[in-house]
Amino acid sequence: MSKTYNPKKIKRAKSHGFLVRSKTKTGKNTLKRRRAKGRAKITTV
Repeated sequence: MSKTYNPKKIKRAKSHGFLVRSKTKTGKNTLKRRRAKGRAKITTV
């Protein structure tokens, strides 16, 4: 039996990365919220 979670950096960046977030309106809102909250990391990867 294999593990369910098999992390891959490229795959993660393509769905949760900064460039993807900054393309859409909702993504921009997400970045704005996280900046306002004072997160150390705005996005993963």
